[in-house]
Amino acid sequence: MSMWLIVSLVLGTIIIAGLAYYAGRLLIQVKAQNAQIAAKQAQYQAQQAEKNLKLSDSINLIAKAMKEKQCEYSEGCLRIWVLMSQYQFEQDVDLITEYPGVHKMYEVVKDMPTHQARKKYSKKEIFQQDSLRWRKEEELAEDIMGDLTLIIERFPADPATKTVMSV
Repeated sequence: MSMWLIVSLVLGTIIIAGLAYYAGRLLIQVKAQNAQIAAKQAQYQAQQAEKNLKLSDSINLIAKAMKEKQCEYSEGCLRIWVLMSQYQFEQDVDLITEYPGVHKMYEVVKDMPTHQARKKYSKKEIFQQDSLRWRKEEELAEDIMGDLTLIIERFPADPATKTVMSV
């Protein structure tokens, strides 16, 4: 064999070995990154499940309070709608069609001022807003009650919760 052929073979072997080593290191890095991604996804899913559990418990509690007339429909619908919009469902859910009574009440009260903001309005304006709210509560009462039954079924209370309320 000629010297150039031997040098070429040795050089080719060194290059191939170097590339194989580099490819192996890249594969190890990809595996490590995939493991990190999987761990972060599992952590995110666990946090989301815990958040959903707390949201579900709060939604259930408010819905039961509304059913028992311990919470006004306007306030309860506002709170429930905001909580339900933060809930991560496994499949897409159209809350507007699922709970039309709660949504209609939410639409009425979502822009109404509360707490300190009410003080900026005259008594006449506040009375007009309250009158509208009361009329809508009365008008939507039956629809809201139907929605509350569905909400209580869909969003169970956390069995470990300290505040237990049965309907």
